[in-house]
Amino acid sequence: MLFTDRTDAGHRLAEALRHLAGEDPVVLGLPRGGVPVAHQVATALGAPLDVIVVRKLGVPYHRELGFGAIGEGGVRVISEDIVRRGRIRQADLQAVERTEEAELVRQARRFRAGRQRLSLKGRTAILVDDGIATGATAAAACEVVRAQGAGRVVLAVPVAPPDAAAWLRTKADEVVCLSTPAAFSAVGEWYEDFSQTPDEEVIALLTEAAARPVTERPAPAHGARVEEPVEVDAGGVRLAGDLTLPEGAEAVVMFAHGSGSSRHSPRNRRVAGVLNQAGLGTLLFDLLTPPEEADRANVFDIETLAGRLADATRWLHSRVPIPIGYFGASTGAAAALRAAAVADIDIGAVVSRGGRPDLAGPHLGEVTAPTLLIVGGADPLVLDLNRQAMEELRCENQLEVVPHATHLFEEPGTLDAVADLAQDWFTRHLAPQTE
Repeated sequence: MLFTDRTDAGHRLAEALRHLAGEDPVVLGLPRGGVPVAHQVATALGAPLDVIVVRKLGVPYHRELGFGAIGEGGVRVISEDIVRRGRIRQADLQAVERTEEAELVRQARRFRAGRQRLSLKGRTAILVDDGIATGATAAAACEVVRAQGAGRVVLAVPVAPPDAAAWLRTKADEVVCLSTPAAFSAVGEWYEDFSQTPDEEVIALLTEAAARPVTERPAPAHGARVEEPVEVDAGGVRLAGDLTLPEGAEAVVMFAHGSGSSRHSPRNRRVAGVLNQAGLGTLLFDLLTPPEEADRANVFDIETLAGRLADATRWLHSRVPIPIGYFGASTGAAAALRAAAVADIDIGAVVSRGGRPDLAGPHLGEVTAPTLLIVGGADPLVLDLNRQAMEELRCENQLEVVPHATHLFEEPGTLDAVADLAQDWFTRHLAPQTE
């Protein structure tokens, strides 16, 4: 994909971000080249535009290797591991920070021209750049906006190398990238005009955006969300989680993550966001502790994962006594079905995304909760395993095949299809029936 210039890239990127317009986002451009792209996105979404000023902290003797980053508002993100392994002296760390902080303050003042930084607290922050080379600055920006209170972080770029895009999906809740060419050497080669963006253009675009009238948006149909980090008690094991309860929520969905994933999974968080918009609560939490995750065998220990999920379900029900559903992905789907088969666990519905229900083994026949199996049409092995599992299930069940989707549902529109199917299934089976 070749872009005429940054304005063209911004127009195209805005179309891919239309689904976020209802989240009342804040668009943040990375200076300098990211701001013209971000300006087009903000205009199309009717969203406020600001600049995200981030300074990478480079190891003194190897500037390309970052040991952290700083952002406005005193945000400081440090990798203690790199500091320790690099044997960086405290005096050197402080010297680098002082230099970068002075430049950060200078840039922020110049670009904003006296305006206050926009608050990100609880908001969806869309980080926009004109392209990604290594991804180091974008990753630092993701951490900074999280520390500044953003409720959800979306990274949006026109082009990036495949490996950098894949890595950044572990840093942001969602990554929207229009093109990931395998033959990637530099961002500029994907633009007909990639001339330098001067400071004056950045200032003019930000000033123009600040002068636009703020679009009044209606309040969400289900009221405000209450989001809080929680420590889930799973039979005495403390597990980190994020609980979101929209006002008046009548049911909550627990997410069981797949092999190698966590509560930060951008795909599951995207589905959770759709469920929240529909008025359903969500709990995303880690089934394993950090030391346990280091042993790869643990992510395939379905009995342990299911036991943790069952214990966590009892904890959640004592805290929030409303109907509970499970959303499982990959091996997490097997854990969800195995837990749903536990006699004293009352689960109202189960949804599996690209799951391995076969790993629940003989317990499939004991599941009573209505179960929806969602599989990608381009994931033949898993599709076959799900068809076999359907023959073992005795509960109400349904198989939905998303055309052209591979195992991770990374193709455009496929994850949206998953979210819509899950929303419909949970709403139908968990929400109280009205006469």
